Amino acid sequence: MKASVSQQELAHGLGIVSRAVSQRSTLQVLSNILIATDEGRLRLSATNLELGISCWINAVIEEDGAITVPARTFSDLIGALPNDRVELMLNERTQTLNIKCGSNVTDIKGIDAQEYPPMPIPKLSEGVELNVVTFKEMIQQVAFAASADEARPVLQGVLTQLEGNKITLAATDGFRISVRSDSLSAPVEKPISIIVPARAMTELARIATDGNETITMNIPSGRGQVIFHLKDAELVSQLIEGNFPPYEAIVPRSFKTHTIISTPAFAKACRQSEIIAREGNNIIRLHLQPHPDGPGVVEISSQTEETGTSEVQLDANIEGDGLLIAFNVSYLREVLDVIKTPNVILETNANNTPATIKPIGEEGFTHVIMPMHLG
Repeated sequence: MKASVSQQELAHGLGIVSRAVSQRSTLQVLSNILIATDEGRLRLSATNLELGISCWINAVIEEDGAITVPARTFSDLIGALPNDRVELMLNERTQTLNIKCGSNVTDIKGIDAQEYPPMPIPKLSEGVELNVVTFKEMIQQVAFAASADEARPVLQGVLTQLEGNKITLAATDGFRISVRSDSLSAPVEKPISIIVPARAMTELARIATDGNETITMNIPSGRGQVIFHLKDAELVSQLIEGNFPPYEAIVPRSFKTHTIISTPAFAKACRQSEIIAREGNNIIRLHLQPHPDGPGVVEISSQTEETGTSEVQLDANIEGDGLLIAFNVSYLREVLDVIKTPNVILETNANNTPATIKPIGEEGFTHVIMPMHLG
């Protein structure tokens, strides 16, 4: 292999794929990044066998070839080089990669590319096309609600369902549920229902930066995998097997109290209350106080024995009964951080039943949050 590539493009490509490098594998080759020539471009790939990311960067290819090199060593070296052309030359006999940039010359010992796990190739003609901007926003509004508990792998995933011309993503950790639906540019031939690891979805949202392109989602039959193809990158993930909880049954259908409140003001009040609440059990109280003659008031308070108390009052349009209800403040803040509309509606029934938060003026997003015990 003999190739020349821009230092900036190479560093950017390594930043995309390096998050998939295995951190604690017994296979040394999984700690490496694959560098290979591919139809006039340079392909970088990394995998931990559950998640794999590849990206293609422009390069001047003089000789084809491939090698794997230690990810951290190579990434740190490229990041430290000047903004200039980087010359890569492989000595196949010693499996050593020679890197030249300006006055810097480095040799890195690698492992034969033949030992690297092969990446699946998607059948793009059988894929489903998704809008990058919409799908990225859907992931950001849903994936954070997935569980981090390895004992319940199904809850570590995002349920991804496609039927007709509709796509729905859902995630839950048992204390909250985030659901986002949108329309597809073209209907799917048959319904699809898969559970994709939340980490893979988050990585996809990170690498999908060009709003003008589309993501092609491909599910190779019998492989237990999903492949997301972008113009210059690809992400492959193992699917999670199991039955996702029937979350629709938990989403309340009717409510006694409807509270419309400013999203930025609500988020700011939660952040202020969290400063006190985080020293205790992370609980804040919301006192919803409707007024028959005008706008109501939401009183947000937190209290811990060690630190003190906090109280914030916000104007709100409240229809229905007054209510005192408690929530985990981190859960409230996290959902408010992914809502872009100026106002949200908080819908409640009682202090021991699920509440929902929805953006006003934007259909398709519902967040269900379980209240905490008032105590």
